[in-house]
Amino acid sequence: MGRLGFGIRRGVVALTLMALAACTALYQNHGYVPREDELQKVVVGTSTRDDVARAVGRPSSTGLLTGGAWYYVGSRFRYYGPREPQEVDRQVVAISFDEGGTVENVERFGLENGQAVVLSRRVTDSNIKGLSFLRQLLGNIGNISAGQVLNNN
Repeated sequence: MGRLGFGIRRGVVALTLMALAACTALYQNHGYVPREDELQKVVVGTSTRDDVARAVGRPSSTGLLTGGAWYYVGSRFRYYGPREPQEVDRQVVAISFDEGGTVENVERFGLENGQAVVLSRRVTDSNIKGLSFLRQLLGNIGNISAGQVLNNN
């Protein structure tokens, strides 16, 4: 009976450990946002599109109407058991160019209570171009279903 009781005890411990491991939150990053030290290589007023491409890489999206901005988007999702994935962080870096292809603005946006918030800005003028695109991009935080996220992997 001692050997059987020891085996049952080991089985119960193993099942308990597996149940606890299944309740652990997993995090996944999607997209790419340049680090601050990479963005320091981009000089407002002197860097060109080619300089930006060499310093931080080409973006996954650009300004649709004028083509005058590059957008780098990164999101962090939390997966917890069978629940729907939850987006816990989103950052957008917007680099806008003038007509000659020279960097005009470098801005980093984040989310605070579901609203777009400027985290850092290096601007030659006070005009923020393409803000409606950023509002759409950051405003869709709750509009992603689990099926869409899992199908993209």
